[in-house]
Amino acid sequence: MIAIAIREPGPPEVLIPIERPMPTVAAGEVLIKVAAAGVNRPDVMQRQGKYPPPPGASDIPGLELAGEIIAVADDVKSWTVGDRVCALVSGGGYAEFCSAPAPQCLPIPVGLDAVQAAAIPETFFTVWTNVFERGRLAAGESILIHGGSSGIGTTATQLAHAFGARVLTTAGSDEKCSACRSLGAEVAINYRAADFVAAVRDATNGKGVDIVLDMVGGDYLQRNVDCLAMDGRLVQIGMLGGLKAQVNMGTVLQRRLWITGSTLRARSVAEKAAIAHAVHQSVWPMLEAGKVRVLVHARYPLAQAAEAHRVMESSEHIGKLVLTV
Repeated sequence: MIAIAIREPGPPEVLIPIERPMPTVAAGEVLIKVAAAGVNRPDVMQRQGKYPPPPGASDIPGLELAGEIIAVADDVKSWTVGDRVCALVSGGGYAEFCSAPAPQCLPIPVGLDAVQAAAIPETFFTVWTNVFERGRLAAGESILIHGGSSGIGTTATQLAHAFGARVLTTAGSDEKCSACRSLGAEVAINYRAADFVAAVRDATNGKGVDIVLDMVGGDYLQRNVDCLAMDGRLVQIGMLGGLKAQVNMGTVLQRRLWITGSTLRARSVAEKAAIAHAVHQSVWPMLEAGKVRVLVHARYPLAQAAEAHRVMESSEHIGKLVLTV
């Protein structure tokens, strides 16, 4: 099969098409003929040598995909050959074929095509487990979502709004802020033109928000803490701004704040299966009813993975980037 390999850590040009043996199907797995694969920030970090795959995972990048099942392990009873699915994987998505744990597969939502479905698992699983499970977002609460026009941001904004929360976002341009508002954000802050801490305080009459979802880290840490209301929760899912930061613990104590975070890739199949079940139960009906949309900014042939990474790093996109096979 043709797959995209990382020749060596470096810029997008190190992504090259190569021939690889087709993956085998281990116990508990299915083999998928890939129609499309989503592109995500962790893929970029892996390409740069900053996010190696967990033990046992494929070194081929790609954490989500959609396609048709062409083989199933003997012990798999939940899927059959010919089923159309999208799947969360720990690697291997940038290829013509990919094996996936059966519990991490979900049926392609009715009304969506493979390109849209391929853009679902990584972002929707991440948002669900962090915003709704760890962050415990409830109807009537408020949430600040950084990177509101990103794949994570557009997903979190729509889901939070759909579940009855008040959504505030940050984005890097007026155009992106407008896109965030069209998805359900009540307040969209251009962080290049305004101090988001002051804007949040102003929009909440000084109270602050109940949750901050952040993928920046670094010097955003204290500013995020300053945005939180009493009993607020900071949910950290990335570190684009750096691994280390200082925080005023007095504020944390006085406001009874929670600071939590997680990664998805290295979690067990059982944990990911539980997330998949929750997403299927709670989010699939919204996707199939059109209440929540999958925003695909652009699609690229598999061989043009490097170009997709250039666009990802430019942050010019609104929504998801997808490779087609």
